[in-house]
Amino acid sequence: MESNIKYTNEINLKKAIIDKLQQEYGRTIEDASLELIYKACALVVRDSLLSNMAATDKKDREDKIKKLYYLSMEFLIGRSLVNNALNLMQTDMFRNVLNDLGINIDEMLKKEPEPGLGNGGLGRLAACFMDSLTTLDLPAVGCGIRYEYGLFKQGIKNGMQTEEPDFWLDSGNIWEIERSEEKIEVKIGGTIESHWEDGKLLVKHVNPKIISAIPYDIPVSGYDTNRVNYMRLWKARSPGVMDMEAFNQGEYINAIAEKERDELISKVLYPEDNNLHGKLLRLKQEYFLSSATVQWIIKDFKLNYGNNLFDIPNKVTIHINDTHPTLAIPELMRILMDEEGFGWDDAWGIVTRTFAYTNHTVMSEALVKWPVYLFQPLLPRIFSIVMEINQRLMEKLNRAYPGDRKKLEYMAIIAHDQINMANLCLVTSFAVNGVSALHTRILVEDIFADYARLDSGKFHSITNGITFRRWLHNSNRALSNLISSRIGTDWLKDSTQLSKLKAYADDPEFRWLFAEIKQENKNKLASYIKENHGIEVDVHSMFDVQAKRLHEYKRQLLNALHILYLYNRLIEDPNRPFTPRTFIFAAKAAPGYTRAKNIIRLINAIAELVNKDPRINNMIKVIFLENYSVSIAEMLIPATDLSEQISTAGKEASGTGNMKFMLNGALTIGSLDGANVEIYEQVGADNIYIFGLRSDEVESRYEYNSDEVQRIYTSDTALHQVLEQLISGPLLDIVPDGFKDIYQSLLFGDYGMPDPYMVIRDFRAYVEMQDKISNDFKDTELWWYKAILNTASAGFFSSDRTIKDYNDKIWHLEASKWS
Repeated sequence: MESNIKYTNEINLKKAIIDKLQQEYGRTIEDASLELIYKACALVVRDSLLSNMAATDKKDREDKIKKLYYLSMEFLIGRSLVNNALNLMQTDMFRNVLNDLGINIDEMLKKEPEPGLGNGGLGRLAACFMDSLTTLDLPAVGCGIRYEYGLFKQGIKNGMQTEEPDFWLDSGNIWEIERSEEKIEVKIGGTIESHWEDGKLLVKHVNPKIISAIPYDIPVSGYDTNRVNYMRLWKARSPGVMDMEAFNQGEYINAIAEKERDELISKVLYPEDNNLHGKLLRLKQEYFLSSATVQWIIKDFKLNYGNNLFDIPNKVTIHINDTHPTLAIPELMRILMDEEGFGWDDAWGIVTRTFAYTNHTVMSEALVKWPVYLFQPLLPRIFSIVMEINQRLMEKLNRAYPGDRKKLEYMAIIAHDQINMANLCLVTSFAVNGVSALHTRILVEDIFADYARLDSGKFHSITNGITFRRWLHNSNRALSNLISSRIGTDWLKDSTQLSKLKAYADDPEFRWLFAEIKQENKNKLASYIKENHGIEVDVHSMFDVQAKRLHEYKRQLLNALHILYLYNRLIEDPNRPFTPRTFIFAAKAAPGYTRAKNIIRLINAIAELVNKDPRINNMIKVIFLENYSVSIAEMLIPATDLSEQISTAGKEASGTGNMKFMLNGALTIGSLDGANVEIYEQVGADNIYIFGLRSDEVESRYEYNSDEVQRIYTSDTALHQVLEQLISGPLLDIVPDGFKDIYQSLLFGDYGMPDPYMVIRDFRAYVEMQDKISNDFKDTELWWYKAILNTASAGFFSSDRTIKDYNDKIWHLEASKWS
């Protein structure tokens, strides 16, 4: 096996960068722009990655080992250069060379576009998994869509979210390799014709529309290993050409309209689905990803392992990351039966031993269901297969639950003219997992309880994790170096080594150094806020941060109401003892999610009210960081003192932001929800701030409609004042219409259920816990003791551990190394 390209000293690396500038761009280091210097550095790193990628692929083919195909609608990978340089063990060498060339490396790194391939935790988790799979030498491919415009670029105008296309590919993507010679044809629409011949059902797809799926491969490096896995992302391309007759008649738009419509499939992540066209486009996206990937997997299987497709489950695991790629299941059935000649039973036997499924949510809107009227004409053959799977399921369920109509409808794949993707996954997959202990318990005991009773052995609990190398070593180098100076560098591959830091929580010098690093990170963030938002913040105040997707269950609203509460207290008595706070929000709301966008508007209205009021003497500042991204997170998380993880108990499956903040020495205020439960167990009750209703208590509130909300509203005068400020008072000077929708949802609800996310019910417990936090923050020795213990207790939440759990329980891949 040929070794990878490595630059053994700074002289060789400097020469490689200079040569790339000259050979690729015709520039010297003196007259090259920072963007070209970035590209030259990236090409140098990419040469090494592609050399290893070819060698890895060759070894995997020779060894014929089992491979994982990880299907996800999102891969939020962030910028690649610094991460790949770290994984190739040459980060310091790059820094030294660029410094010697007079290049500001931090400014140069900003020239890399941030890939618009994901939105939040789902996509970031998938990216962490690919990193850890490679680090652990496990053969895997991440399969997704190459979105041309990502989700959207968020702006804030007059306090409201605006959305613009994210042109992240304008300057190209230096890390990807187009494989147009490996294109796949995806067929949609048309009709099916079938007949029996020699005892077999033969099905023909008539007059389908064909969309070409063009693969783009992005190499994925691992830490301290030669293995390079990759992501395969599909771009939609219409095989049709421009209608020249229409063009020559001056109908320019019509001449290209059909081609453009076909290629919309890979334009935008999560097109808004509150209209028919948006729903149809989402369905096309999900089938496009599923069909292109499964067709390629079969081709790849034949190339690597031969034509015995009965051996697929022994050589391939297809893992479905949430319900979006579920259509890969009937697509594999289609290929095996219609193209490979398998009967139903043999095809079903292969499929049910090949697929595994991770559920990421208990929220009903995220458990995808497709209306039959939309699904059947778009995917006629897939629909017929799903119908047959459902029919056979109903026969089984009728034997298990005779006469229980409600249960049968709930467990059916097709019911009430809806196709339930989660149930299709449950029926087919050989393994199903939740992503935290609490989440899995809710799945097994509630959401999927009937399926669990039928086959409890297929359900697993695997707690999510994060890549420590990116979220501490890369984004918080000073803290990483401090840790390594005390316990060595083994923690970068064995996160359990971080527990050795617990001994240093009592060390005054270490606490002082830890605090100084946090202060420097806060200074950097404050400079960014000043430069980009024009607001000067107190760098010695508590940086109180809530950074995550905007959704009602994540309760940014609870945080905002607490800020109003503190503001009111300061107005009443400006001289009262008070711990200064800088509240920082970062979140995107789905374009069609009106209430979430109203909450963003509320946060910004509160910011305008508070930040401009001289009576509170700058004791509170509120910042909304627009267009939250991985690179902003890498700056924000190391600067955070208090991490807000305050979702309604039982609604957050896991969370991974909570782990990143903890790792970087932030203390957590949170509900006992998702992975907060396990953080609580790891760090201890004294080092996390838990408040509010538990998941079972939340559920009990849904079972009966009491007057509890009204009692709290009338008896808690401070809360009453805050809620009334949503529809009267100084906020109306900023937003004349006020926030009646939010007020109404809290007190009366949308469907007769007031306060559905327990904001009012948990408000007083949240306020009391925040008062305790304010007092603890003043005791600096206590605060830094707790902060160090949080970092020292974070080892369990490594994605390396998560991947080991997946492999031990579900995938059973064999590590493959080469040198």
